[in-house]
Order: sequence, then C-alpha cells, then structure tokens
Amino acid sequence: MQAYLEHVSMMVETMIPSVDGRRMPPRDDRQPVTEYTRRKGEEMDDDSYRGDAPDEAPATGDGAVSRRQFLKMAGAAGAAVGLGAGLGGLVAACGGDEETTTTAGATSTTAGATTTASAGPEAGRELKVGFVDALTGALADFGVAGSYCAERWREYVADGLVCGDGKKHPVTIVVEDSQSDTARAASVAAGLITDQKCDFITAAASPDTVNPVADQCEAMGTPCLTVDSPMESYFFGRNGDPANPFKWTYHIFWGMWEISDNSFSLWDQVDTNKKVAVLWPNNVDGNAYRAYYPDKMAERGYTMVDGGSYNEPSESFATQINLFKREGCEVVTGVIIPPDCTNFWTQAKQQGFNPKVAEFIKPTLFPAAMEALGELGDGLLGPMWFHPTFPFKSSLTGETAKEMCDDFEKRKNMQWQQPILHYVVFEWVVDVLKRTTNVDDKEEIMKKVAETNMPMTIAGPIDFTAPLADRTKHVVPNVAGCELYGGQWRLSKGGKYMYDLFVCSNAAAPSIPVQDKVKPLA
Repeated sequence: MQAYLEHVSMMVETMIPSVDGRRMPPRDDRQPVTEYTRRKGEEMDDDSYRGDAPDEAPATGDGAVSRRQFLKMAGAAGAAVGLGAGLGGLVAACGGDEETTTTAGATSTTAGATTTASAGPEAGRELKVGFVDALTGALADFGVAGSYCAERWREYVADGLVCGDGKKHPVTIVVEDSQSDTARAASVAAGLITDQKCDFITAAASPDTVNPVADQCEAMGTPCLTVDSPMESYFFGRNGDPANPFKWTYHIFWGMWEISDNSFSLWDQVDTNKKVAVLWPNNVDGNAYRAYYPDKMAERGYTMVDGGSYNEPSESFATQINLFKREGCEVVTGVIIPPDCTNFWTQAKQQGFNPKVAEFIKPTLFPAAMEALGELGDGLLGPMWFHPTFPFKSSLTGETAKEMCDDFEKRKNMQWQQPILHYVVFEWVVDVLKRTTNVDDKEEIMKKVAETNMPMTIAGPIDFTAPLADRTKHVVPNVAGCELYGGQWRLSKGGKYMYDLFVCSNAAAPSIPVQDKVKPLA
C-alpha cells in the first residue's frame, strides 16, 4: 500500500488539471465562486432539461482560465431548472411501507373496545438534489442516459421519501447542463448550491464534468456524490491526499489498476508485436493514463509509442498516424472523445494504418458513436462498465440490469447505453438519507456518506467501510470502486441494432460472465 501511495503521489506532479494546463492549487487555497456572466441556453428536445450558458469565461492574460480564477469567478448564477413541469413539489416514494402507527389502547365501553386508525409518517421539509450532466457539447452522448436516469429518479421519489428522521420529505430533482465545459460545470454547480439551496449535488459524465463540480462543492461545503471519473483522475487529479481526504466530496468508479489489467487481458488475446500506439489528450484524464500506463506496459512486455499530448477537439491526426505507421504499431489505444475517435479512425483507415487491436476508452461506451463509424467500428474494444448481463439489481426498484436496459430501449427508442450506470448516484443519495436522522445536519450527512456500505446497487456492491488497500475497490478514502470489464463491438448481421457488445474479459470483474474471446481486426 505504501509503495502504491508513493507512486500515485508522484503521479500528482505529472497530471495537468482542466482548463489552463497548470497544476491545481492546494485544496485549502480554493475559494467559492461569486459571480459569472451567463446567457440563455438552447432548449433541449427533452423538456425536462434546460440550461444557461456562460457568454465568456473570464480569462488570464494568455486567454486561459486558471483553477483558482475559475473557482473565484465561475459564478453562482447558475439558476437551475427543475426536471419537468411541476417538479418543485416532487415527493419521494422510498420506504413506502414504513409508517408510524398510533394506537389509543383498548377502552371498555358498552359499545365494545375501540382503537384509533394508523397514521402515516409526519411530513418533513422539502429536500433538493441537484444533478449536473453533459447534455450538450462533445460529451452529449452521456446525457442521453442521464435524462433517462433523472426520469426514473423522479418517478421513484413521486410519493415521499422517508428519511432516518422518520419523516416523509418531498424531494425536488434539479438538473443542469454542463454543456461539456469545465467552467460551465462549476458555474451551474454553484447556482445549485447558492440559488437552488440543494441539499446534495450529484454529477456524472467524465472528469470534465465531475471534477469541477466536486471542486466547487468542496470549496462551498456542500455534500457532493458523483460517478464516472477514474479514481486517479478524480482524487489525485484534484490534489487529493489520502492522509487528508476531502470532506464534502465522495465518488464511485474504478481505477487505473483495473483498467490496465483489463486492457492487457484484451490485448493478450491477439498475437501482435506488442507495439502500442497511444492517444492521450492534454487533459486530466489523458495525463492520468500517461502517468500510470508506461511502467505497466513495460512490465507486460509492451512497447509504448506516444502520439503526443494534443488538445481536444482535434480534426487532424495525420502526425500521429504517420508516427504509428513508421513504428509498426499493431495495437492502438486512447482515451478519446467520440468526435475525435471518428476523425482518427477514419483517417487511419484512409492512410493505411491497420492495427490488429484497437481499444478506445470513451467512444466505445455509446452505440451512437459506433454507428457513426459505420462498418469501421466492427471489432473495436473498450473498457466497459455496464451490460445487460450484469448480475446486479437496483436497490430502489429491484430491477435487474437487463430489465433496466429493456426499459431504456422502450422509453428512448434506442439501444441501451452504459451510462445507465449513473443511476447508482441517486441510489446512494437515498441510502444516505434513509440513515440520516437530521437532514439539516451536513456533518451527520457526510458521516453517513463515509459509512456507506450498500450490498446491492445497479452498479454492484458499493463499500466505503472496507480497509484501504492497493488493488481493491477502496484504494483511497473518498472513492469506492465498481465493476469494469472488457468488451468488443461487433456488427450484428441483421440484428435489431447495428452493433452488439460482447463481454470478452472479466480480469478485473470476475462476477461478470465472459461471452466470447477477442477477435482481431480484419
């Protein structure tokens, strides 16, 4: 464990935070935002979602926004819009069979014994849960499942949430669009805190959304529960210190040991020269991979060919492709946004770069991104974190992963998507509130968050009480892991959808059944 912490502490110095490429200041140097210029945002197709966009982010002399400026200037003016019409009075249906019964006791009269009727729980104050997601912009594919999750949360809390105080509380869910922008994510999080007075802030959809929201909440002393950012990107990318953990911000997702084990398990199934072309962008995600992977590749006998740190989005990858061809790379991997993946892979094929194995971290999450590639997507690999075959159930409704995927397809009229897993963040909120005896005591709320031990969620068991140890689901205090497997997309050949996703490795998730071995690219 000590060796691992020494390793990751060195990683912190090599990571580049969001926005301006400079390292983040220490956590105690962060300040809450105070003011931010915003403009009216576009309406979403789903009326449950609206957002306001900033006119222009305050800039430093070189046109970039530093993390410190970002927290000082990113504005609390993110007036959030409630999910759907009339959400201000939504009530939650948690523990519907819990009730307080008052019995007057038997009274002997000529009419016989009488008792009073049972009464329901006392009404509690309204609770507000804010949710920040990428509904538009480069990461908008995440928001499709996000809108589904929020719809399901709304339904679950439609009839009252009985918390640990024994009272049934109305619940309002307020959704804001990060627009796939880090400054915007922080701005709307501030608005949810200061304007909407949310009791919890939740967020999902990669470090670009999760990290700035968590930073804002940590600076403003607001409980924040998030999902979907690798442990190292979330914790060490925010200057986390295992000896001095964050107070207000906790997270669920896997870490680099799991994703690297998963990658090697996939690559090893195909006979290659073990030369790996890598595409790691100039952001906190890309630099977390760049800091962790090289030594691990060397240990497994792979030679890394780094295409260089590049800025997202990117229209041309000619330089990288020429390098990879010259070095004879037969494996390519990258943590790359869907539009860039389409550009790179299309250009690679046009320029005659034909590796035997291709693994992309973000675009392989989404059927739409695969379909955008046409037949070029056949055989692409990726680290995956949700699948209909997951042996897990919702702690709220008891639905299986398969039932939830089927429900998503029916409601959205499209193929199921892995970010359905974001549903777990509200399961977590409900679990915490059920154990909280005073919903106005933020200290008690955070104590219950740190004590979370959920044996079953749609993402599997979530346990923050397990001992801290390397290569476990609990490596650092503020993060608990969930399952990660290796999958391959294949043309469905006349199926309901263009592509099907097959589980090809469970090296990091033995509870997930393997469906087939990796097939090399044609």
